[in-house]
Amino acid sequence: MDDELKDNAHYKFEYGVHDPHTHDHKSQHEHRHGKHATGGYTLKEADGTHRIVKYTSDPHKGFEAVVERVGHAQHPAHYGKHGHGHRGQGGTSYVGVTHWTNQGSDGHGHGH
Repeated sequence: MDDELKDNAHYKFEYGVHDPHTHDHKSQHEHRHGKHATGGYTLKEADGTHRIVKYTSDPHKGFEAVVERVGHAQHPAHYGKHGHGHRGQGGTSYVGVTHWTNQGSDGHGHGH
């Protein structure tokens, strides 16, 4: 593909799913203008938390993303043959914000 055509790419898209039957909840959006892109996505994790990702990308800063996990994870109580009929309550966990970046095009990314 011609580099000039790739550098002049312009688009915007978005989609979402909210299915009450399967409990599938997710969305994504992205906007690109030339070499600069911004976007993000959300999804409901199996543990009940919501992952929210926002990102940008350009030739100077590279790819940068902020990942946030909202809510408290719900873990099932212990099940299996070693449960001996005891039904305990499941635990919870929480993860906050993660920042990930790849500075420049030299291939040396920096995770935070």
